[in-house]
Amino acid sequence: MDYSLPAWLGALAGTAIAVALYRPAIRVVEQRLRLQRGPTTLEGRVAFEDKLSIVRRLILGTAIAVLAVAGYWIGDLIGGAGASHPLR
Repeated sequence: MDYSLPAWLGALAGTAIAVALYRPAIRVVEQRLRLQRGPTTLEGRVAFEDKLSIVRRLILGTAIAVLAVAGYWIGDLIGGAGASHPLR
């Protein structure tokens, strides 16, 4: 595996984009889930908040993983490191 500066900078940029997109995305998801839930008891609200916390973590983790890999790949293509090597 070849590590290049453009690829790592691309991965860093992808991670930054994922973190920037996290807040608007979680607002939309949270709003839709709250509308579907309706009124519940105190125990139901606590359980809902626990599940919502897990959903937040999954969204952030998935976004970081996908966009960091995409950024790494794009940085590798732009940096030219991928063009000089055959498939490994």
